[in-house]
Amino acid sequence: MTTVATASRRQGRGGRERILAAAARLFAVQGINATGMEQIAERAPVSKRTLYAHFRTKDELVLAHLKDLASTGHTLEGVLVREEVPAKERILALFDPPPAGTDPVRGCPFIDAAVEFPDPQSAVHSYARERKLLMVRLVANLVAELGCRRPTVLAEQLVTLADGAASRAMVLDEADYGRYARTAAEILLDNALPATD
Repeated sequence: MTTVATASRRQGRGGRERILAAAARLFAVQGINATGMEQIAERAPVSKRTLYAHFRTKDELVLAHLKDLASTGHTLEGVLVREEVPAKERILALFDPPPAGTDPVRGCPFIDAAVEFPDPQSAVHSYARERKLLMVRLVANLVAELGCRRPTVLAEQLVTLADGAASRAMVLDEADYGRYARTAAEILLDNALPATD
């Protein structure tokens, strides 16, 4: 076996992961629709044949990217499932800035994807909707655990604040924009908590 053949085989390993990593970076910097498959293949680096062997269409790649993001917990709702953190702190963590060095400020990747795939019937838009509905259920469970009145209504209010803050943070390129919404979330939670004597 020649050295060239060995190097080529090594480069082929982990192709799917390299494609997803390249897509994540390019989608964050340029947006989904502005990023071409050829560009992703070049950044990965993989051949276009390898790219299309893993993802037959760009829609498949975008869906896999979103599922990969969700599995890592590096999304708005990721903090909501951290059982070692008290319920109220998990809710308020929705308004924390992203980790330092996260550039550019992108807001919520599921909202970004739904905007770029506006057809509600598309697989990407449908998955984004599923994630947003999951976020409401997770928050509703946490506020119910805290003993708050009308947990579903309160959860909708809190996630609307979180999504709005994430969107404004992206538009304004201001990572800690959530501090404004956090104050409103604290007021909502305090008013909904059962009275203590």
